[in-house]
Amino acid sequence: MTLEEFAAQCRDAITADPGPGGREKICGLVREALKDQAFIAAAIPDGTPERHVLYEDPDLGFTILAHAYAGAKQSPPHDHGPSWAIYGQAAGDTMMTDWECVARPTETAPGKVTRLRDYALHPGDAYLYEAGVLHSPRRDGPTRLLRIEGMNMDRVKRQPYVAVDAAA
Repeated sequence: MTLEEFAAQCRDAITADPGPGGREKICGLVREALKDQAFIAAAIPDGTPERHVLYEDPDLGFTILAHAYAGAKQSPPHDHGPSWAIYGQAAGDTMMTDWECVARPTETAPGKVTRLRDYALHPGDAYLYEAGVLHSPRRDGPTRLLRIEGMNMDRVKRQPYVAVDAAA
């Protein structure tokens, strides 16, 4: 498969169903793409930066990205603002945490979240995060991901969140 073919399949899925069903279809397409080692080698080659836009659909706005992490890295709790995102694990493992919002961010203070659950994404796994779903990835070693965003998050301002104890 080529990037152009993969992007066309994603476009077809979201055009046929712009709702949750279309996003689930794209999640399945990501799982299939992760099985194609030639596609992964071409999409996420050695030297890929931590965030690399591979394709941005000119009409629908969804974005296909490659991510390569050389070592450990952890992200704070976050959502993708008004967008959905699909994380596809190509190599290595990512420990994900889902969070519950207990206080929304304000202009002067970050939002507050409590931990809901932890789980691992292994090579071949793909997971859909709908708009507003709070999560955080942790990578303890080298990893590679294929990710789809409903819109290019480079142009979206997101509010910060901090983890608190459930009692707080």
